[in-house]
Amino acid sequence: MALSLEKFIHSLDLRALPRVLQIQSGIYCQGSDYEMFGNECSLSTGEVIKVIGFKINKLIASVCENNEGSQFSAKVELPLNFPGLYKVVADKTPYVSIEEIARKVSIGPTRFGHPCFYSAEDIKLANFTIKRGEQITFNSVEEINGMTAVNCVVVRNNQAHSFTLPLSQEGEFYECEDEQIYTLKEIAEWKIPKSRNRIVKLSNTLHMWDSSSPFPENFNGCLILMPVYEVQAVMKFRKDIVHILSDLDVDVKDITDCYDIGSFLQPLSLEDIFERTSKEFPMVAEIMEGPSGSQKPYNLLSTGKEIVIYKKYQAARVLASEMRSDSSKRHFLIPMSYKGKFKRRPREFPTAYDLEIARSEKEQLHVVATKAFVSLHKELFSVSVGDQFLVQQCQTSEVLYEGRKKLVDVLACEQILGDSYKKVLLPMYMEGGFVEVIHDKKQYYLSEICKEFHLPFNVKVSVRDLSIEEDVLAAAPGLQFEEEITDSYLLISSASSPVESWEIPVYRLNMLVHLLSKDAQTAVPPVTRTMVEEVSKEEYYMLRRYENLTLHPPPRPPKKPT
Repeated sequence: MALSLEKFIHSLDLRALPRVLQIQSGIYCQGSDYEMFGNECSLSTGEVIKVIGFKINKLIASVCENNEGSQFSAKVELPLNFPGLYKVVADKTPYVSIEEIARKVSIGPTRFGHPCFYSAEDIKLANFTIKRGEQITFNSVEEINGMTAVNCVVVRNNQAHSFTLPLSQEGEFYECEDEQIYTLKEIAEWKIPKSRNRIVKLSNTLHMWDSSSPFPENFNGCLILMPVYEVQAVMKFRKDIVHILSDLDVDVKDITDCYDIGSFLQPLSLEDIFERTSKEFPMVAEIMEGPSGSQKPYNLLSTGKEIVIYKKYQAARVLASEMRSDSSKRHFLIPMSYKGKFKRRPREFPTAYDLEIARSEKEQLHVVATKAFVSLHKELFSVSVGDQFLVQQCQTSEVLYEGRKKLVDVLACEQILGDSYKKVLLPMYMEGGFVEVIHDKKQYYLSEICKEFHLPFNVKVSVRDLSIEEDVLAAAPGLQFEEEITDSYLLISSASSPVESWEIPVYRLNMLVHLLSKDAQTAVPPVTRTMVEEVSKEEYYMLRRYENLTLHPPPRPPKKPT
């Protein structure tokens, strides 16, 4: 049965990809050339394409009132990077089964991919009963004993109860209210169910747009979002990927079951390559769709180029940010192989508690106060701007509070008074400001800093890495090393001239290849070139978000006594 391309996309389960489609009719039925994201191709009646993926390309928005769409509302096209933070309005239309939820709602490993629903009736499981109205968090979809099920969690009395729900479970399931705020891109990727629109409310309206705002003057911040998908497809006699928008007037027919899908090239993402066993490396591949960017080696990874992929592995990186006060600060991932040297820069500490975290046994922390603080207790020290301290240790001290003695946490320090020192106690709850005084003039390699000091740590490049053509770190006024992370990489080189190899990130590089049935000239990679990777602001926050999921935050500073 022929369907419009849009209806086919809405009915498709991502897990059923790839699918082979035959063009039935449409505006391209006579065979017209169409420029699709720089790829000119012909979609004619009878043409066969293999759909390998799809994603939301843009959103059609209409203003709604009282969470209901207005039939007179004009539609506005919004790019995914349209500014603003939005709250998702819970869908009032129920889902009739767990299978429908799994098919239409994005469920994945990140916090965005954990949707929450409630059932209109009790659900009795073998050893557990889910009460009606109780929030169920959907964490992942997997096959258990040959049956596909959803891993779920219910929290009762601060205790999590885990269980699985089979796709066959029927009922009346409603979305829970979501108090989080999201960018439009995050909503497009995770929060718009298949074949449904999404109502959102703008969370921050202040100074968001200039006079060119696409919305009416009385706009209340409520929008209905309708997605337009971009289909990734492979054509029979082409070695690149074509991109087709789902709102094109083209009818298609699914012929997967009666077509040799192996006659198409098999595009593989870097994630697909990384999932291969280590024994399958090295391998030779041809690039079907290369990454964007002028930075080496991305500018060498053009469509049609053959590469050797030697191995996969996890590698350490230090996440660093420029020390700038404006919003244009850049972010970098620095490999441990970086050969430049660094000199220390002063750190800033907003509280006495931060001084306690930063102090080390290796050297005594010397700071200058940049903000005055008046102590509430005569036993504790009042700080003036310019006071200098050597930080000693955390301890407890007795103070007089409403006529009674009370123990409080304090930071023992020595105040520097010219040639003499005075022992003082700073309350741990003190909100002041301190700047570090650096006495250490030594130059450090990156690996030495990670070994000898706690991060975050402030530095400036003193000797640039001469093995890098353009060392972007050397131009930075200062850098803050924020944390050490571990990430997934592939080691690659050019197949035709393997004079150097490069580490490419698996999860931040959009690139598609297909494997060639030829052997690599050698299993030993050439010398690996150091690459400092600049990451976008969005990638930076995602890196910190994922990394911090595995870290326990430090305890909260003690509260100021009232």
